[in-house]
Amino acid sequence: MANSKYEYVKNFERENHLLPSCYILIRVDGRGFHKFSAHYEFAKPNDAAALQVMNQAAEQMMRQFPDISVCYGDSDEYSFLLRRNCELFERRESKLTSTFASTFSALYQFYWREVIPEKPLTVERLPTFDARCVVYPNAEIVRDYFRWRQVDCHINNLYNTTFWYLVLHGGMTTKEAENRLIGTLASDKHEILFSQFQLNYNNEPEAYKKGTTICREYSVVDAIEGGMMKMELSERQKQREEKKRKKAKVVVHHTDIINDKFWNERPWLLQ
Repeated sequence: MANSKYEYVKNFERENHLLPSCYILIRVDGRGFHKFSAHYEFAKPNDAAALQVMNQAAEQMMRQFPDISVCYGDSDEYSFLLRRNCELFERRESKLTSTFASTFSALYQFYWREVIPEKPLTVERLPTFDARCVVYPNAEIVRDYFRWRQVDCHINNLYNTTFWYLVLHGGMTTKEAENRLIGTLASDKHEILFSQFQLNYNNEPEAYKKGTTICREYSVVDAIEGGMMKMELSERQKQREEKKRKKAKVVVHHTDIINDKFWNERPWLLQ
């Protein structure tokens, strides 16, 4: 860029470089999705096609950004974990958040046209996402983050399932259903669904109850040989590691990530 007398304005710019040797968690969240879902008449309590759009967008994010090791999503949000030694965009927070928000928004619109062509998007109500970065110092806190999101998914889905059954099949207004559920425990909601609607919540699809986890799959041997479980790598090792990440199989799971089994079987996810 040529120098000019106006270039001084760059001095007002500020970059926030995220702490090194820490995990970066980027969460994208739908902007105004309550109105968006009402506008496009999402099925209640869960819209399978809309969730498919979210999952395909997240899966493509994994392919476009090899630094993502694992992501988790439900409803209109997805959380992406970047490798602890990731240097994507020199760990600049503004660059990471703007790129993830804009890329996910574009991918969501692309897959919407593929999955739900019968409901074309209109310029008055386009899907957009915001993003935030959070830095975590160790693997245990990262695991607690994902536990938190899955517990939240379970609580919200059980509530929404009960609420919408009361409205759609129980003849209640939304206000009546809301009042009916005030103060109820999880066991109460299970009982309402089973006694009034003969619905065993435990038989509901795992994708609704547990959300969606997407990760790169390796054998443990490949992970060790590829350097994915080592913190200090030479430049040549880093290049080999990146190639291995790009070639790794991206797998979609609807499973328990609260207990240790998922993480213990995939030690490379948290290096």
